[in-house]
Amino acid sequence: MTAAHARPTNSVQPINSVQPIKVGIVGVGKISGQYFDTISRLPVLQLTSVADLNTALAAEVAAEHSVRNLTVEELITDDDVDLVLNLTIPAAHAEIALQAIAAGKHVYGEKPLAATFEDGAKIIDAARAAGVRVGSAPDTVLGTGTQTARRAVDDGLIGTPISAVATMVTPGHERWHPNPDFYYQPGGGPLLDMGPYYISSLITMLGPVARVIGAASHQRDSRTIGSGPRAGETIPVNVDTHVTGVLVHESGVLSTLIMSFDAAATRASNIEVHGSEATLIAPDPNQFGGDASIHPVGGEWSVLPVSAGYRDAGRGYGIADLAATPADQQIRASGDLGLHVLDVMLSLLQSAEQGVSVEVTTTCLRPEAVPLGDAPGGVTAA
Repeated sequence: MTAAHARPTNSVQPINSVQPIKVGIVGVGKISGQYFDTISRLPVLQLTSVADLNTALAAEVAAEHSVRNLTVEELITDDDVDLVLNLTIPAAHAEIALQAIAAGKHVYGEKPLAATFEDGAKIIDAARAAGVRVGSAPDTVLGTGTQTARRAVDDGLIGTPISAVATMVTPGHERWHPNPDFYYQPGGGPLLDMGPYYISSLITMLGPVARVIGAASHQRDSRTIGSGPRAGETIPVNVDTHVTGVLVHESGVLSTLIMSFDAAATRASNIEVHGSEATLIAPDPNQFGGDASIHPVGGEWSVLPVSAGYRDAGRGYGIADLAATPADQQIRASGDLGLHVLDVMLSLLQSAEQGVSVEVTTTCLRPEAVPLGDAPGGVTAA
């Protein structure tokens, strides 16, 4: 049995607005701004410090948010940090997470959980041994978009789920990102970068995955940066940039996945779920909201009313959900889910390389549904 097969046991107690969980952020790059915004409006979270290898940037951000600017080592061991929010590049996810766990801190990290399965499993095992919690992005699945779609499945509106199709097509992040190098190195690519959103949503709606069949390719050995101070610079491509395959869920549902940095555009829905009685369109899993639509047999398309999920959610709601979840319950944006998603993705790449079907070695609990509400812990966002 792998680490992800067992229900984790944790000694941490739920945190409420009277006693917020103290958060230290490692990595204050582009994505951190969304977390700063969320933390500032959720009473269950309190930002205390930041750290970054770019010391000038860290000092600027710390001053902007009136928090302490520490070194990475100082932040991880600081008594005023309960949880380390790991916003480093994927290659550093495991190193920072393991250091934080060794210091007795809870950890929440950006996706993917780690760059390799071995490192991801080490994080989960270390956290279980230390009695601390691990959460993993994406937490977009906690918003009203995916959760309303999930409720349609749970309520039987589509009948028996049969299949799903998830599609993400772009011409590549180098067109807009000023430092896109890591997207084209091991740990990157369209699957490991964008796949967590789509696969987490599919698992939330349809349950864990048992087996995968994949194929992959890349058309170019280099990319040209299109914006910022490095515009015109050429960077190498060392990963497949178009990945497709079939996920065989434990329930028997078949999900087709298409993840590409090689194509111009698509008119396909982000996620379609086909059932015996209706087809469901789930909104963009990279967003927290959006409309879910349904087309019953013999009927017409209609937009479903919002019926589940956190309203006005943003990146960081997974941390608040972690803080508000009792010790004997599984957190929704959990490390176990993150490890299973990582396992699915890496198994898909292995299948593509070897040309065979690959069994997924982990499983996870299907995350609990999110009732319609304002914020984790039953509190209203500020």
